[in-house]
This record gives sequence, C-alpha cells and structure tokens, in this order.
Amino acid sequence: MDFAPILKNISKHITLTPDEAQRFVSMLEYKQVKARKLLLQEGEVCKSSYFVISGCLRGYTVDKNGIEHVLNFAPADWWIGDIYSIITQKPGMLNIEAIEDTEYLILSMANQEKLYLEIPKFERFFRIIIQNYLVANQQRLIDSMSLSASERYLNFCKVYPSLINRLPQKQIAAYLGVTPEFLSKLKSKLNKKP
Repeated sequence: MDFAPILKNISKHITLTPDEAQRFVSMLEYKQVKARKLLLQEGEVCKSSYFVISGCLRGYTVDKNGIEHVLNFAPADWWIGDIYSIITQKPGMLNIEAIEDTEYLILSMANQEKLYLEIPKFERFFRIIIQNYLVANQQRLIDSMSLSASERYLNFCKVYPSLINRLPQKQIAAYLGVTPEFLSKLKSKLNKKP
C-alpha cells in the first residue's frame, strides 16, 4: 500500500519524522468500495474519518419527502466523515456513499485519540482540518441564502474542478439545491455566454 498521498496531505499542515509517519500509517486501514455502496448510513454512530485515495465519496441526507441533499463530496485527497456524529458520538445524520469505485483509508476515532497522545502535532492537524471544514460550511450556507443558482454552480466549479465532468448531473443538482432539469438549462445558458 502506498501511503504517499495521505502523508503528502498531512505535510500541508504538520511535519512528521519518519518514525511518526510510520506510526501514523500503522493506524490506518485500507479499503475499497464499489460505486453506490454506503460506508456510513444515517442513524449509525460515525466512529472513523475517511481519506480518499482515488474515486469519490459523497455525504448526503434524505428529507421526509425522499429528496436527497448533498452536503459535500470527497474526491481524491479529501477527508470526509459525519462531523456531528464523530464529535458527539450520537447517531449521525449523514449517509456517506461511494459515487465511483473508491479506494480510501480509515482512521478510527480510537486511533485518532491515540495519535493525539503519542504525536501531539496531530491535534493541530485535525484542528486545522475541522476549522477549514467549518469555514467552508459557513460559506456554503451563506452562499445558499444569498447567491443565485448560477453563482452557486460557478462556486461548485471552483471548489470541485475535478468533479464537474465526472459526477452525474443529478448529484451536482442535489448539492446546489436545484433540479437536474434546471441545472441542465443553467449549464446551457452559461455555455452560450461569450
């Protein structure tokens, strides 16, 4: 197993010694999942964080009318988990599903707690990850209240450039809070602009 992608991701925020890097990777579990398979289901307690090596995961909820609302996507080099459930250890609100065949690494909460004790700089790493997540979520909430659908789509293109042509239109529409038909018309309109 090549752990270079996750070690590179971590090196953006903290520097590990070779021994620390080795200890960290010894706590990870490698998994593969086929498209449309769930890693986590709403109502389960989330006991791990997931790091995507290849493929793409999505976090979503389903409302009482059966409509899916995509909270986030996790392409390669992204972390994902149900933050509410991880922090509270209460049943989660998110489903986490593979959109494509996906390779990922699991860091259990138990191992994350061990890391905090054994290699304290990991507290800094995960604090930065959670802060970035909170900032992105707040910005997305503000955008959803104040931006037009076309502006939200253009923001999506900036945040997830690798996914624009990979994701089904239905998934992007669920993220933007519009219907797939509306998104199709919006994309046509944007493509016609000079």
